[in-house]
Amino acid sequence: MYLGVRVAVVVPAHNESDLISEVLRRMPALVDQVVVVDDASDDDTCARVRAFPSDRVLLVQHVVNRGVGAAIMTGYRVARSGGAEVVAVMAGDDQMDPADLEEVVRPVAQGRADYVKGDRLHHPQVADMPWTRRIGSHLLTWMTRRAIGVDELSDSQCGYTAISGRAIDALDLGSVWPRFGYPNDLLARIVGQGISTTQVVVRPVYKGERSELRPWHALTIMSVVIRAGWRAKRGPLTPAGSRAKP
Repeated sequence: MYLGVRVAVVVPAHNESDLISEVLRRMPALVDQVVVVDDASDDDTCARVRAFPSDRVLLVQHVVNRGVGAAIMTGYRVARSGGAEVVAVMAGDDQMDPADLEEVVRPVAQGRADYVKGDRLHHPQVADMPWTRRIGSHLLTWMTRRAIGVDELSDSQCGYTAISGRAIDALDLGSVWPRFGYPNDLLARIVGQGISTTQVVVRPVYKGERSELRPWHALTIMSVVIRAGWRAKRGPLTPAGSRAKP
């Protein structure tokens, strides 16, 4: 346990057989449970996870590919069912520095925020990010800020996050956008529910790995941001699923 709370890490993975063992090997000791959600990989990802020698690693498999957002939502559910009070996300591609995990988790564990968003764009090593990623992240962050009305947002596309159990319980996980664009949709829902948020600067890690993100995915993400802004203007959902009256 960390600061008296049970911590889980969700690791979404799709065809990460080359890197998943390293992600698990470097997982910090403060983590009580690691939930690897395999999103219908067709390589040896699952075999590598099963072979990893640790009782704290749990493998969950999607029979069909549902997208990284859906994999994370599955992980949230499984982590909560296991009693996790803080749930972080670290991708299976080893692009999130485990040395940053404690800083990401701490605000939630201390009760200072219910959702922590990583910020790569203010890290001294931001130049390690490919220039196309930096430009795209700045543009999509600007769009997301305007859409959901959060001026202090610095890096909308960063997937290095932590969330409290009560925040997970307050969200309709099944309606979160399942693929690329999920960070924007999830953040809009969190803000709409009045869930407290903060940011932590994290190191961007890029080693030349092949990314599944393609240029045309930016159009999908933009459409998700526009939809999130439209939904935000309509007002937040009540716990029963209806719109709150102004």
